[in-house]
This record gives sequence, structure tokens and C-alpha cells, in this order.
Amino acid sequence: MKKLTVCSLALVVALSLGGRSRAAAQDPDLGVAAREGVVVSSSDLASDIGAAVLTRGGTAVDAAVATAFAMAVTYPSAGNIGGGGFMIVRTADGSATTFDYREKAPGKSTPGMYLDAKGDIDRELTRAGYLAPGVPGTVRGMALAHGRFGKLPWKDVVMPAALLARDGFAVSESLAAGLNREVAGSMKAFKGSVAAYAKPDGTAWKAGDRIVLGDLAKTLTAIANEGPDVFYRGWIAALIDKNMAANGGLITMADMAAYEAKERPAIHGSFLGYNIISMPPPSSGGVALVEMLNMLEAMDIQKLPRLSTEAIHVTTEARRRAFLDRARFLGDSDFFNVPVGNLISKPHAREQIASISRTMASSSAELGKDIVTMPLPEPEETTHFSVVDRSGMAVSNTYTLEGGFGSHVVIPGTGFLLNNEMGDFNKKPGTTNLTGDIGTPANVIEPGKRMLSSMTPVIVARAGKLVLVTGSPGGRTIINTSLDVVLGVTAWGLTGREAVDAPRMHHQWLPDRLSIEADGIPDATLEALKAMGHDVRMGGRQGSAQSIWVHPNTGLIYGVPDMRSPDAKASRKE
Repeated sequence: MKKLTVCSLALVVALSLGGRSRAAAQDPDLGVAAREGVVVSSSDLASDIGAAVLTRGGTAVDAAVATAFAMAVTYPSAGNIGGGGFMIVRTADGSATTFDYREKAPGKSTPGMYLDAKGDIDRELTRAGYLAPGVPGTVRGMALAHGRFGKLPWKDVVMPAALLARDGFAVSESLAAGLNREVAGSMKAFKGSVAAYAKPDGTAWKAGDRIVLGDLAKTLTAIANEGPDVFYRGWIAALIDKNMAANGGLITMADMAAYEAKERPAIHGSFLGYNIISMPPPSSGGVALVEMLNMLEAMDIQKLPRLSTEAIHVTTEARRRAFLDRARFLGDSDFFNVPVGNLISKPHAREQIASISRTMASSSAELGKDIVTMPLPEPEETTHFSVVDRSGMAVSNTYTLEGGFGSHVVIPGTGFLLNNEMGDFNKKPGTTNLTGDIGTPANVIEPGKRMLSSMTPVIVARAGKLVLVTGSPGGRTIINTSLDVVLGVTAWGLTGREAVDAPRMHHQWLPDRLSIEADGIPDATLEALKAMGHDVRMGGRQGSAQSIWVHPNTGLIYGVPDMRSPDAKASRKE
């Protein structure tokens, strides 16, 4: 292992001292060309670490695992070992599988645990603190995927992150701003969190400052040397148990030891001759994405000008109906009979579009009157990365802490943040209202259950060849961001760069509102949509789709960083 240590130390020093230059050979019209493999993430340092693993002969999964652990160091608002997520792997021969490492409800959880004395949802309990986390899944998930598709030893892909945390790295402007907000705000109530992330001299972080994460380095080194069991059955789990018990939390050693990640069959759909590969439940993303694409294919979306009033109208109506089905039917399929086959079928899509008018907006309340008793939006701090190696193996991975910096709780002595994913459950059974709360049975809290997610990692292929790897953060907007990027490439023939840069739109059934990024459409189109009955809100930015696109003529791979994230980078194998 001496060779690994020297190589990794050299890499860490180069990354942390050498600044954050963008990858070489970046064509602003297409992205970063890469014949031998590429990693695209929201963290430049993590992308570099993943690409270095490719250079050392690792597979796309090796690089994905290295990137994920590195982001736990460099991107603490969403990169994590205290959260969970989903990974899709498509091998060079075109077969695909998925890894579900979504968090689970602790054994002591109850359906009404977040209701106050009046029976109302106490949202502060899921926003921050010790009642907010589910049992974390990232470490088990990465180990499961690595066991199936990794080539390099486990230690080789985890240790670069440990060394980066131990030796420190230069803080970017965006990370400095995020840490300063946290330390002065949501983390303030948690001494362990302030100790981990406050600047040692008590001043504010600024770009270029070096941050050293000693406890996190210790944790990552233990995981690298001893494997995932040290996290789930060893001293790390014991510290989680101890601190949970002391602060009114629910996660126990037994919960940690019982946690399992699962390999699940992928969701497959077809759209205009393309093969769409995405996640099954407890992610709602794959089902909703395929359902929307089926509706849009039946309505000949490719024949409409991309940003025309009619194209925006019909895509909004497809989004509306898919999100209504999400509220009705989607949850953890280990606990609830989710009718996946019907939801992603072409006949179901044809039934759905029968109620769509080409000239007028539907009423979300009327469409869903059977479950509306009179969903709040999900937090948006998730992160996505994409990897392709020289063999053509592709990885699409989305993982999260839920809100930015999760529960804001760092378990003292471990250095990592815990998630606040319990907020993704339906917290008041039986109550679904016009403001966004959902109380349908599929996603009600139960011990050991995985909460519903909107994460939508996706891989697109055609005629057996890779076309696109994408996904995004953004709460419930994730599904729509993935839809927009996929539609751009498949229906309208955009390059990956054009599809990632294009304006994004969001409708989630309830609240009954269409959101469009700032300057996304002309005023005349906005007025036309309003005249059709759409409540349209313009503004902001949606998602961060770190993507990989394959040129249809040359077969050349392009890493396409989404520059909505200031530290995003595509790093290629050298």
C-alpha cells in the first residue's frame, strides 16, 4: 500500500495547493472531450479524485465510489457518508442494474412522530436535530456497488478522501460562504458541528483558506482500512448510538447493524427509439420520468418547437399527471405494492393524455380530488455525479443529506453530518392538501421503511450504444430537471451542452404552479401560457445536472459540467 499512499498524497497536495483550474480541452460548445473516461460532479476536487482512479485502472464504479467519498469531504452540504441515495450502473455490454442505498426509518419510528399536540406537523423536528435523521446508507451502498463492479481494492478508492480530509484543501468561495452561514446559523445549536466546521481562529472562512477535517479523516481512514462494518457495527455506530440516546434521537446500534443496501432491477422505458434506464422505488424518479416520456411520445412532442407555448403546455400537463400518480402510488416497494408495471406502460400513458386539452390548463385539484382533503416542497440540497470509463461502463449516481447540511448534526468524534431524510415521509397520514403536504398510505412512516425520494439518476442508450448520463439535485424538481435534459437530447437533438444549459421548468401537481427559470421564455410565451390558465412563476435556477454526453457521429465522450454549480468540473482520465 505504500505506492497508493505516495500516489494519493501527491494527488491531494496537487489538488489542495494547485488551485481549481478547469479541466483542459474544454470546448465551450460541447464540454470536456474524453476518449478514456470522465467524471463530472459539483466538486472540482472530487471530480479530479475520481478521474485519478480511472487513470490508475479503476472502473467507472471504482471512480464513482472515490468521488462519492471525496464529496463527503469537499461538498458537505450534500456529499456525504451520513446520508443515502441511488446508483445506476450500465456495463459495456448494455446490461444495467441499480443500487438502492436510501436511508431507513429507525426501529422506534411511528407514523405520527412529527405531529404536535394539536395534530399539526412540527416541521422543525425534520428540519434539524436528532429526530430528523434516517439510518444512513451511503457507506453500505458504495460497498455493495464496489463489490459487484470494482476492480481496485476498497482501500485504494476510499483512502484519497481520507487523505484529503487529513491534509486539508483550499476552500472555494462558494464553500466558504456556505460554511459561514452554517456556523453562524443552523449549526450553532450543535457543538460537535461547530467544532468540525468553524474556522479554528473564530474568524469567517474566505476563499483560499485551508480547511482540515481531522475527525472525518479518522472516520474515512477506518472505513478504508476496515471496510463498511466499522461504520455499521463498530466504534462509529457506537458513537451514533451514544449521541442519539443523549439527545432524544432514535437511531440505535441495532438500527445501524441491520441496515442493508439493495441491488434492484432498473426501470426501463422507451422513447422515440431511445432506451431510458432509471431507478425503481423507493425512488419515484424513474417511474415518473418514464411515465412522462410515454405521454409526450404519444403527443408527438418532438414535432413541436422546443420552447413553443404548446410544447411547454403539454409537457406541463404530463408533469402534472405523473406527479399525481407519484402522490397516489409511490413509496417503498418492500412495504407497499407499487403498481410499477402499469404506471410505466404505454396504455397508461394513453389513458392519461385523454384528459389533456391542447388549449387549456388542467386543474390539479380536480384531477386529484379523490385524495385532496381541502405536498411542502422537498429541500433541494442533493448532488449528482456521472462517470464513464474507457470500456463504456457508465454510472449515474444521486445522493443526499436532504436539506443543505442535512440535520446540521455532526456526531462528535466522527466528523460527518447526519441527514434529515425523515422529512421525506408523509408525516400526517390521511391529509393531502393544496399547499403540498401528502398523506397517502404508500409513504407513511414505518420502522425500517425507506422514505420516498425524487432522485432520478438516468442513463440513456440507443441501438446498444451509450447516449447520455445525467441526473440532478433539487427536491421534487429533480424529476423535471432530468426530464428537461433527456428531452433536449432525445426529442430535439440538442448536444449535451445545449441540453444542460437550456432553461428548466417544474410542475409537481400541487401546488398547482408552473415554475420556469429566469429569462427562460419570452414575455409573449409567458402571457400565452397564462391565458391558457397556467399559474406561471419565473425566476431562480433549477437543479445541477452534471452530465456526460456521447457525440452521435464521432462516439467521443463529453463531460458536461452544469455551471449552475460554481465548483462543478468534468475531469477526464489522463
